[in-house]
Amino acid sequence: MKESVPSQERRRFLNWFLGGSVTALFGAIIYPVLRFISPPRVPEAATDQIEAGAANDPELLEKGFKIVPFGSEPVIVIRAADGDFRAFSATCTHLDCIVEYHKDEQRIWCNCHNGEYDMNGRNIAGPPPKPLTAYSVHVATKGSGQPGTIVVARS
Repeated sequence: MKESVPSQERRRFLNWFLGGSVTALFGAIIYPVLRFISPPRVPEAATDQIEAGAANDPELLEKGFKIVPFGSEPVIVIRAADGDFRAFSATCTHLDCIVEYHKDEQRIWCNCHNGEYDMNGRNIAGPPPKPLTAYSVHVATKGSGQPGTIVVARS
């Protein structure tokens, strides 16, 4: 009888120890999985407007477009004509690929699945389900009449 009491206490300790170890193992596996499934919320940028560069930027003159960060979102600034600038969200509404502008065809194009948008951001071909988000654009002119800075703001 005396040997059964230490044996039961030893068994109780081993059950407690193994149960705690298994619980810790599951916690170490499940916690990272849950954190991956529900990522932290990224606060939206506090700014409502940005400076996208000079109106005579060589990139805008040559390619016809420039992608600039607007907080945590990319924005595409397009030079449609002299003094006519437009800005849209640079992420395709289909699968969030970055779009680009084809100057010769006057269209915004997503190379992931061949989605196309017109110069007003409306989806005209391919799988994109909705239009691009438009931003308002104005050029802050310098005192001497030279082209100034492009300012992009939320509409």
